[in-house]
Amino acid sequence: MSGDYSSVVNQMVDNISKVIVGKQEVIELVITAFLAKGHILLEDVPGVGKTTLAKALAKTVDCGFTRIQFTPDTLPSDITGLTVYNMKSGEFEFVKGAVMNHIILADEINRTSPKTQSSLLEAMEENQVSVDGVTYPLKMPFMVIATQNPVDSLGTYQLPEAQMDRFMMKLSIGYPTADKEVVMATQFLNGSALESLDSIINADTLVAIQEQVSKVFVHEDLIKYIVEIINKTRKSIKLSLGGSPRATLMLIKASQAYAFIQNRDFVIPEDIIKLMPYVLPHRFMISSEGRISGMEPAQILEDIMKETRIPVLP
Repeated sequence: MSGDYSSVVNQMVDNISKVIVGKQEVIELVITAFLAKGHILLEDVPGVGKTTLAKALAKTVDCGFTRIQFTPDTLPSDITGLTVYNMKSGEFEFVKGAVMNHIILADEINRTSPKTQSSLLEAMEENQVSVDGVTYPLKMPFMVIATQNPVDSLGTYQLPEAQMDRFMMKLSIGYPTADKEVVMATQFLNGSALESLDSIINADTLVAIQEQVSKVFVHEDLIKYIVEIINKTRKSIKLSLGGSPRATLMLIKASQAYAFIQNRDFVIPEDIIKLMPYVLPHRFMISSEGRISGMEPAQILEDIMKETRIPVLP
């Protein structure tokens, strides 16, 4: 591993921590997903800093940022773009949609219709959008940070399973502790910390780091461990839908990135155990047996992890 890259990642965490106070673990997980070319779903109460986190990440990497406020009347063409006829030139021209940027904050994604939600699927999976039969590549690096209200909130649409499966992690920022909230309030009185935030790297360097992350070694026994757990989620009578093959690959990629952040060029079992609660449960669907038992997806995963032998690497 490049020592320079490792120190840069630590600087990224420290930089974002200047504006998102007391939430280093969340910041590390967001950067983990970014380095693994993944996307994040944030489900949280209003006002805890979801937008600020996305903006701080964009400033830290010195790359473009777009915030999309999803509403019931948001159209797919608002996201992907559309082709319009230019009367002056007599030609059709492509007008870029909001997704054509590096970091996209999809705010309140579950307040828009399923048709508009699905307009993000191609971008999140293939880093491209297709409009009127023409495919347009997206800028790299590319990341979607989506926020959603709790599913029982008024005017929300349940995200379909295919959409949920494309998010590498589901996170919650949560309220700060009392002492950290005092620090945050003091910063607010002294002026916006976000405006004075420095850029640590640029987009090209981030892409180079992503390439390094993809070379982090994952032992075959760890891959078998991941596959065994995900297979058990598929067979659990408490789940009607377990982890997909995409979940397997995303957990491996996230583990590589987390190991990189910890200054290692190899994955250890603790990396996988740390990430599973963030990478897997949001992909599950509870069965009738699971609902009767009153268990949540995270609890079911925890039980499966307890009964699965952790590999000992040579």
